[in-house]
Amino acid sequence: MFPRTIVFAFMIFLTGASVAAKSPVVVGGKKFTEQQLVSEMTSQLLRSNGFSVDKRSDLGSTVLRAAQENGQIDIYWEYTGTSLIIYNKVKEQLDAEQTYQRVKQLDAAKGLTWLQPSKANNTYAFAMRKTEAQAKGIVTMSDLAQHINAGEHLTFASNAEFYSRPDGLRPLQERYGFKFERRDVMRMDGGLTYLALRQGQTDVSLVLSTDGRVSAFGFVILKDDKSFFPSYALTPVVRTAFLDEHPRVATLLNSLSATLDSETIAALNARVDVGREAIEKVAAEHLIQSKLIVD
Repeated sequence: MFPRTIVFAFMIFLTGASVAAKSPVVVGGKKFTEQQLVSEMTSQLLRSNGFSVDKRSDLGSTVLRAAQENGQIDIYWEYTGTSLIIYNKVKEQLDAEQTYQRVKQLDAAKGLTWLQPSKANNTYAFAMRKTEAQAKGIVTMSDLAQHINAGEHLTFASNAEFYSRPDGLRPLQERYGFKFERRDVMRMDGGLTYLALRQGQTDVSLVLSTDGRVSAFGFVILKDDKSFFPSYALTPVVRTAFLDEHPRVATLLNSLSATLDSETIAALNARVDVGREAIEKVAAEHLIQSKLIVD
């Protein structure tokens, strides 16, 4: 017979181990539709494979990254270009594969593992109404610069982050050799830039290239002919310590990543932003159609 105190202590140990084993996976995400979709897909996929999940999909970019580095977020989907420029301060111009390999190496030293990148490249882009762009003969960013430098009065709607970030408006204007007049730049919430352009309140708007509203609203994206924007491949990033404990997660997330490309994610985004379908429904149907979960 064991002394009662030892038995009691052993029961406490077992209870603690059980709680630890059932600790939820914390899945993070940013505040816009695409991020909410991939965090929801991730959560549903993990739950269907026996994991308990705590989803937090309404965080700002830098807050989310800091939370993951501090061990508060286990998984979220990041963009390679964002990590390269914003978090690692790399100023070199790299192609898509170089960008991925560089952030994978740099972030490994910070306890983060980049899994397989998807083929969804959600870069920033400048958009115009298709009819107006065609009427003005504007196809590329260089065309836009030429019109502005010739004295044409064009307004631009931007979110506050792009206006001030290191890969944002100021260095882009330097690369293309033009500058919007201060009074012609309108800063607003990211979702409102689409409405402002659609309603004719601005001539040019900042958009995300995989946003479903671009095609739905009759916009055209101006070609980045001087390759200002790096690759922003949507990729699952996992805390290395968590992945060491749960290696199966890598296989699950890599399988999900393989189902996503720019056209696919744009169509999913459009179902939410244009079709007003529930994120949970859209996420579930994509997982079922991709045979990652069973209906």
